[in-house]
Formats: sequence, structure tokens, C-alpha cells
Amino acid sequence: MLDCIVVGAGPAGGSAAYHLAKRGRSVLVLEREALPRYKPCSGGVSPAIAAWFDFDFAPVIVQKVDTIRYTWKVGDPVEAVLNTPEPMWMVQRDKFDQHLMEQAVAVGAQVQDQTEVLGIEFKGDHWQVNTSSGTMQARYLVAADGAKGPMAQWLGFPARVCRMGAVLEVPASAVSPQAQFDFGLLKNGFIWQFPKGDRYSIGTGILRGKDEQDLNDVLADYAKKLKIDISQAKIHQHPICLWEGDEDLHGRQSLLAGEAAGVLDPMTAEGIRPSMFSGVKAAEAIDGALAGNAQALAGYTQTMQEEWGKDMAWAAKLAGIFYRVPNIGYKVGVKRASATDRLGKILCGELRYADVANRALKKLGGGLIPGLG
Repeated sequence: MLDCIVVGAGPAGGSAAYHLAKRGRSVLVLEREALPRYKPCSGGVSPAIAAWFDFDFAPVIVQKVDTIRYTWKVGDPVEAVLNTPEPMWMVQRDKFDQHLMEQAVAVGAQVQDQTEVLGIEFKGDHWQVNTSSGTMQARYLVAADGAKGPMAQWLGFPARVCRMGAVLEVPASAVSPQAQFDFGLLKNGFIWQFPKGDRYSIGTGILRGKDEQDLNDVLADYAKKLKIDISQAKIHQHPICLWEGDEDLHGRQSLLAGEAAGVLDPMTAEGIRPSMFSGVKAAEAIDGALAGNAQALAGYTQTMQEEWGKDMAWAAKLAGIFYRVPNIGYKVGVKRASATDRLGKILCGELRYADVANRALKKLGGGLIPGLG
């Protein structure tokens, strides 16, 4: 009988497993794919995550970025230097996730890859997990199986609203070695480029409203405008679950973490930092529950709402206005040096939306959108 089974070996699952094992709890991570596995992801990571771990991420940071270049439909560029103590990290997700999992194993966690979870059953005081490799049992479960995983549904949580994202990778020599964000080509979203050593990720996502554009076409058009050859590149489309509001993330001896919990930033689609944060907090909650705290799991939902959700409510308000009139947002927001500096600090975890939202909303709304000011 294990203390906890974590389903999913991504940033949320790895973070939960590491911190549970560090606390002396028996934890098993189940992963459907063979590890290390490729993961379509742009790979930008906030250096703020370093504060939550006592090991070094340097071996899997392939590049650090301190300058962001913004464009409107590939033109009208503006650059901003990240005025932060540590630049934004760029990682390749297969290596990053594997590094996190190796650290978890080093402190006592078990990992079983190529193991698909086929179903779960509650057996009075514990969970039985039926897999392609046999049956396992644990007191608690952490569902960290991503936006399209079945665990949340099996645990009885309501279906999450998922939008679509897409990413492709090209050789690093094909584009500028900067982080770049382009607005205007995609309705209700934007396009980003992140350098990752020998490759460059180009991604996009629908962040509000309806999915009215084909993301493959959007990325192909963007690449064409920049004269990037993507004839040999594969575009990976994938669902993304943005933070949608105050919802329970705890159930009967179970928690949702990562994209299964819908933690992505609705303004920027940042996902790695909030996923890892949810994994850290899930481990704390389950450790508390195992120690006899009957309110520990409910406390996890409360912590996620207060320490992440409240700020995401501000992000959603900004997204609602910005992506409604992105041309105005670009002119009065993105092109201002102070605004780009603040966005960079938000991406690096140095600022919260709550610190800048009121002023930004007034800039975007005042006198430009009827009824706002």
C-alpha cells in the first residue's frame, strides 16, 4: 500500500513526487510514455521555480534570455530588456522533465513508465489503480496527466474548458536568438518564439473566444513572412487548459495538479511554473492528510485559489480586453517600455498581475473601449 500514486511525469507530477518523497512518503509515478519523452512545448521557464527546490536546474537550462522582441504582424518591432535578477530559462521538455524525475527518484520516489492507467476504483479507504502493467494501491492520488488525460473525469470532476495550442521547432540558425512575441496574426492569441540551444520553438494558442482560425495555417503564414523553411518541421497541435476560475481541485483522497487542474495563465499561456507550483502544494497537502489533517486537501484548493487563482482573475481581465482590441493593446501597452518591462517581470515571476492590472486596464480601456475607464 503506497502513500500516493501520481499519474503523469510532467512538471506537476515530478514536483509532487519529489516533495512527497523528500518528506519520507512512499510515492509511485505512473507515466504512459517511455521516458524521456518528447513534449510539444515552447520551453520557457520562470527562474522563480528555483526557490521551491533544493537542487540545481542548470544541467537542463539550454539558454537564458534577457531580451524580448515584440512585433505587430511581424512589423513595427520593439525590444525590451528583462530587468530581473535572473533571465528567463529555456529548456527542452524531455530533458527538463527527466531531470526533475531523476531528482525525485534520488530521494526515494518510484517511477514506472510505459504504464497506461486504465481505470481507478475507490476501495473504502484507498484507491486501486488498474494499469496496463497490473494493479496498484495507494491512499491518495494526484492526477497530473495533462489537459487530455482521463483522471479528472474518473475522479468525478467537471469537464474543463480546453482550447487549442500548437508548436513547431526549427533549427536555431533559422531565426534570431531572442525570445519573440508577435501580435495581430492570430485572433484571440499571439505567436511566440523561444530559442532552445540547437533549435527554436515557435508556438501559438487560442486564449479566449472561439477557435476561429486553423493554428497550422497561422504558424505556416508566420513562418512564410519571416522566410523560415518549415517544410521538414512537424506542427504539433495540443489542448491547453487555462485557469477558468474558482473550482475545487480536491476530491475524495485525490487532487488535481498541472494542466489537469487548468492552471495555465489566460494572458500568456504560461504553464510550467504554475504546474510545478501546483505539484509542490499538492505534496504539502497530501503529506498533511497522511499526518491526520482532515482539512489538508481542502486547504490545497484554498491555497491554489489564493496564491494563484486570484492573480489569474486579473490576468483573465487583461486578456479579455487586450485580445478584444489587440491593435490598441499593442500601441498603448506593449510598445511602452514600462509595460514590456512589467510583462517580462511577470513571466519571470518577479511581479504579479495584481501589481500592475489596475493601471494596465485603465490604459487599455480608458477612452478607447466604450464603458471602460
